[in-house]
Amino acid sequence: MSNFANELELTARAMVAAGKGILAIDESTPTLSKRFDAIGIEPTEENRRAYRDLLITAPGSNKFISGMILYDETIRQSSNDGTPFPKALINRGILPGIKVDTGAKDLASHPGEKVTEGLDGLRERLAEYRELGAKFAKWRAVITIGSGIPSTACISANVHALARYAGLCQEAGIVPMIEPEVLMGSDNTIEHCYKVSNATLKKLFNELYEQDVAMEHVILKVNMVIPGKQCPTKAGVQEVADMTVRCLLNTVPAALPGIVFLSGGQSPQLATAHLNAMNSSYSKLPWPLSFSYGRALQEPCMNTWQGKESYVEAAQNVLLHREKCNSLACSGKYSEDMESAA
Repeated sequence: MSNFANELELTARAMVAAGKGILAIDESTPTLSKRFDAIGIEPTEENRRAYRDLLITAPGSNKFISGMILYDETIRQSSNDGTPFPKALINRGILPGIKVDTGAKDLASHPGEKVTEGLDGLRERLAEYRELGAKFAKWRAVITIGSGIPSTACISANVHALARYAGLCQEAGIVPMIEPEVLMGSDNTIEHCYKVSNATLKKLFNELYEQDVAMEHVILKVNMVIPGKQCPTKAGVQEVADMTVRCLLNTVPAALPGIVFLSGGQSPQLATAHLNAMNSSYSKLPWPLSFSYGRALQEPCMNTWQGKESYVEAAQNVLLHREKCNSLACSGKYSEDMESAA
């Protein structure tokens, strides 16, 4: 048990407080630059800082957002008024988080598969991030569905790294958010996504037990069970909700404080509808189901902002609308009518 057990418990529970979710703003510099390029924003460091400032300081977002995941560059930057971003978040009652993996790299001897790196020097980096104000961390593993993949070796390598990362986080007094993402870019059916997600989560929690990670101080960030984008057979909202909940009940220990979903390339509205269907249909689950979206919260906001200071307020209003919709989805109270009213 970590020396920080009480602190970890308080942080983990605050991350999944009723009606609140987590905003992921931890895109790497190349990823954010691509998104800026797509809508004509110059990908400079100052534009990245200004955009993150818009997200961090949006008035009213602390009603719906419990935490924000920052990138290494961002945790060292400051708001327009000079307040360091982690302090600006804490001042608003929002927990600062930090992405600590160094990215998914090709897995040796396994073409088409990836393993996430970043364990070297992680203990020292976590100590620094804690000093900078981080309360929780995130590590993302990617599991690709394709011809003959994922292999057992790929799943095993990734969940082992996730478990070692989680142990180091708890040792440092930082809540680990563990993110095993089954990617949705293939032509697989929803049934195949279920099979891969189920196998990945079973192996993950076995590995966490092996590494003596305290389940009550872990937040799971996970994909929903949906068909691949190229699958000709689409799934209805209720089917996605049912298959996802079934998968989680079969694999995730009840001791976990909460589960948050990634959006995985779903449209902002569909990601919200899926979360809402789960919470409206299943009211007595062992853990709260919430959100930790990146693009599904940010995309409409970034498109509104366009890199112009005069559009900051309008962009923040668009962000707040998406945050509110997902907050309502956490209790099954969202409806599509809210989109037309925005």
